[in-house]
Amino acid sequence: MQTPEGLVAAETPLPSPTPFTYTVRQGDTISSIALQFGVSMDDLQAANPEISPNSMSIGQVIRIPSNPENPSGESTPTPVPFTIQQIECYPTAEQGMWCFVLVHNDFPDFLENLSAQVTLVDSSNRTLASQTALLPLNVLSPNTSLPLAVFFPPAIPFDAKPQVQVLTAIRLLPDDERYLRAAVNNTLAQVNAEGRSARLTGQVLLPGDSKAARRVWVTGTAYDGAGRVVGVRRWEWEAGLAAGGSLPFEFMVSSLGGEIERVEFAVEARP
Repeated sequence: MQTPEGLVAAETPLPSPTPFTYTVRQGDTISSIALQFGVSMDDLQAANPEISPNSMSIGQVIRIPSNPENPSGESTPTPVPFTIQQIECYPTAEQGMWCFVLVHNDFPDFLENLSAQVTLVDSSNRTLASQTALLPLNVLSPNTSLPLAVFFPPAIPFDAKPQVQVLTAIRLLPDDERYLRAAVNNTLAQVNAEGRSARLTGQVLLPGDSKAARRVWVTGTAYDGAGRVVGVRRWEWEAGLAAGGSLPFEFMVSSLGGEIERVEFAVEARP
């Protein structure tokens, strides 16, 4: 496979990520903000210890962490190599920019904590901004692909170009007890007439010999006719799922680029 334009060697020094803030709007939750900016809820809460996630108010300003911290100062392990298949960025009407880094797990085991640093540069190769892109799930299943996603707030020139560097990835041992063997079934993506959004439905199935799931996440990744990632969305269920049970889901995914041609599903369940 051809190396995507913008991919740089892991040892190449890149700029420090750019910190920024976000003002809470009507309907925001700690989970939706974390997903919007491609950070974990734990990291978001750690960056805002004075804020209760259950009592955020409209207009409240919160800090968005842009890179995992290493408070101990200890060296970090070399990331497990994973394949980067494509890098796609889309400017928004508000002069922000979404970037998707499609990654693939070539191993027979799950990969956890995948991340990459995305740096935007102008036509003179000067750095405009740098953020950490994360998966919408905590793990990437064997022989599957998912996009790392990151949002750059305004003001980003529409012709900014991305540079991507792999940061982290951990190969899990077989039968890691933190993740359950959930599957999706009867999936359907109903694309609207304009091709700009799709209604996603299906069921999550949990084997009868499994532990009960406390949390279930499903993602839908939208692709255009050329196979480019144009959008991704995560659906969350926190009310539990019994062993041997099934759980229906329904949510929407929108395109930031061309018309949606197909959607791929992924699931994660934790006890």
